[in-house]
Amino acid sequence: MMRHMTLETEWVEYVPEVLQPGVLYVSRRFSTASHLCCCGCGLEVVTPLNAAKWRLIERDGTVSLQPSIGNWGFPCQSHYWIERGRVRWAGALTKKQINSVQARDRHDALAVRPARASPVAGLKAKLLNTWTAVIAWLRK
Repeated sequence: MMRHMTLETEWVEYVPEVLQPGVLYVSRRFSTASHLCCCGCGLEVVTPLNAAKWRLIERDGTVSLQPSIGNWGFPCQSHYWIERGRVRWAGALTKKQINSVQARDRHDALAVRPARASPVAGLKAKLLNTWTAVIAWLRK
């Protein structure tokens, strides 16, 4: 496995079925950024771009994602920041720290959830989740 230290940004309408290593695919239409895990394990990382998840920052032709990417559900459990197209590796977290981060993420998601989500938004989210699960299953 080869760690990636930089990510080239590719602006797309739809994230391709097969991702290339070292490329961050950003879909404004679907408010999503995807890439292969920077540790080199080959697993797909999907980062929803919204107030409760990740924020995309564009500056001088480069892209950053905030907060960090914590792949806690992956065997590699990689943890890194994407800052201006560069990968900055973060230290490993303990199980207790991971649980704390996940609890904070759930709290943040509830805090920004609209009082009444539109049926269309709910359907889009369900379709995206189903599609992601199907792609993951097909890749096994």
